Amino acid sequence: MPPLYFESALLPSGWANDVQVVVSDGIITKVAAGLAPGAGDERHKLAIPGIASLHSHAFQRGMAGLAETRGNVADTFWTWRETMYRFALAMTPEEVQAVATLLYVEMLERGFTRVGEFHYLHHDRDGRPYANLAEMAERIVGAARASGIGLTLLPTFYAHGSFGGAAPHDGQRRFICSVDLFGKLMAVSRKAARALPGANVGIAPHSLRAVAPDELLAIAPLAEGGPVHIHAAEQIREVDDCVAWSGRRPVEWLLENAPVDKRWCLIHATHMGAEETEMLARRGAVAGLCPVTEASLGDGIFPAQEFLAAGGRFGIGTDSNVLVGVADELRQLEYAQRLKKRERNVLSGGLGTSTGRVVFNAALAGGAQALAQPVVGLQEGARADIVTLDTDHPSLAGRRGDAVLDGWIFAAGNAAISCVWASGNRVVEGGRHRLREQARDAFNAAVQRLVA
Repeated sequence: MPPLYFESALLPSGWANDVQVVVSDGIITKVAAGLAPGAGDERHKLAIPGIASLHSHAFQRGMAGLAETRGNVADTFWTWRETMYRFALAMTPEEVQAVATLLYVEMLERGFTRVGEFHYLHHDRDGRPYANLAEMAERIVGAARASGIGLTLLPTFYAHGSFGGAAPHDGQRRFICSVDLFGKLMAVSRKAARALPGANVGIAPHSLRAVAPDELLAIAPLAEGGPVHIHAAEQIREVDDCVAWSGRRPVEWLLENAPVDKRWCLIHATHMGAEETEMLARRGAVAGLCPVTEASLGDGIFPAQEFLAAGGRFGIGTDSNVLVGVADELRQLEYAQRLKKRERNVLSGGLGTSTGRVVFNAALAGGAQALAQPVVGLQEGARADIVTLDTDHPSLAGRRGDAVLDGWIFAAGNAAISCVWASGNRVVEGGRHRLREQARDAFNAAVQRLVA
């Protein structure tokens, strides 16, 4: 590919003008600022790094909007799960791949260039393992390959219905593994991921509800030094049930009993006390925040200001994929803090500091850490994941530097994204992914059967 020239670009050192980026085999090999454009350079106005959605359940994209009718009891996360189970139990491998492919196309169109797929839909519809244990993992890999998105596959260990080793719910039958079966699943998942350049693999013990302490200890070595992701403290009822079982809150229990460190990502961690918040920050683990889903499910509001003040690290995920977009997640994160604190620019961190820049930089770094990507951003050695913004968009016009980020996140949103390169391949141009129509048609055919 020819060198890329940007009139302005957000580098790790800050905004720079007249930037040339050279890419070879999907990796950035040169970044130079203050240069006149070369005759063969491909010219663009403004570039920012693509970032990761560190937490996704791809199959749930197919049920977006299907749980918005109130039943005869108070609707909560726990009632939403029943809709999710019914949908999950109906999907074929082909339908899972069709849904995941459109989702990943949408992620790329909206600024995400890597996904952490928290993958727990493992087995056939009757709960029996497929003859090919990697059937569903291969479908996720296939969707990532077709779309071009970077993939961190996180096979999920799920064994119980609640704390204390309770028997699983019948609706969970496609998720359930023994420790031995999960070990085999991890082996075939790694083989599937090796077929996709740049993909890596971690493990995802689902939650303390679904994984007993001895099982958590047994599966930990299967991470092989890679990422470890776990849901924790998403719901008040979960916290109460964990206290009843163990005498400890979920995050508190993990910090006391699991080797939580920089490899770990605690998804949600919504309901923490002040001591838990500070302790989690000190451990260096990433808080995997999914602000749109957390709002959709009525989870609560993460103590972001306090966590950041303690030196905590966070990334963002799209989780249920009811709405997909970098700007959507970052905006919801800040707006929830504003509603909680009854203030503005809560996460900016200081006088004269751009809120958009602070949350974007934090999500870029936290997502990279959580998905074991040691080098990210517009710098040498990083995967060439690049997003250009349309500076002619009315909410970006006439702005420079951090004001562009603020205009994109808090006003323009997805409509301001122009081109996206994933591993050096331009997959989005003029805001449209090259597979958008094909992926949409396959998705629609699959979902029409599922909702019939």
